[in-house]
Amino acid sequence: MNRQLLEKPFDASQIRKRQGHFGDSLGYVEGSVIVQRLNDAFEAEWTFEVNDHKVFDDEVMVLGKLTHAGITKMQFGKSRITRSRQDNTVVSLGDDLKAAATDALKKCATLFGVGLHLYADGNDKPVENRRQSQSNGSPTTGNPNGRITARQLSAIFGIARGRGMSNQDVRSFTKEIFGKLPDFLTRQEASAVIEQLQEEAPNG
Repeated sequence: MNRQLLEKPFDASQIRKRQGHFGDSLGYVEGSVIVQRLNDAFEAEWTFEVNDHKVFDDEVMVLGKLTHAGITKMQFGKSRITRSRQDNTVVSLGDDLKAAATDALKKCATLFGVGLHLYADGNDKPVENRRQSQSNGSPTTGNPNGRITARQLSAIFGIARGRGMSNQDVRSFTKEIFGKLPDFLTRQEASAVIEQLQEEAPNG
């Protein structure tokens, strides 16, 4: 396993942009780029399989498993169901499931360190002052036990980078506090991590 290559930032030419839930621009890379990075870092000795899948009214979800040298990472991926504008019928459920599988592969790859730098994009933007908008580290909107938001994840890596912490430092930090990698934090736990990072004295 080539950790340095796994965590190497992608070139700007490989990064695409999409609109996030908050109207901001989020960076991402296409599935083929992730596959190439895994091939290069693992010398093509890796496997990916879909362990389970669910079809809901508006989206499909799959549970993917990425394995290399006996090390396995599992993550969920999802995709909205594409429907015809004429009669609202499903266009291709198979294509939607493939898109969800690709999403799961990407998320599994992040647990190996691939593309983590993308979560810190926009760290030059002001981070929300959660002390003014919340109490006891709880989010003001949404389910506090729901999954960490993209904005929270970006804030965690952004604040950490400003304090000289590496991506590995961030993962170790959240593992020490909650026994989880950043991707698996709840909104409330993410708020607590952000608050602690803001209060921690800079290293050195």
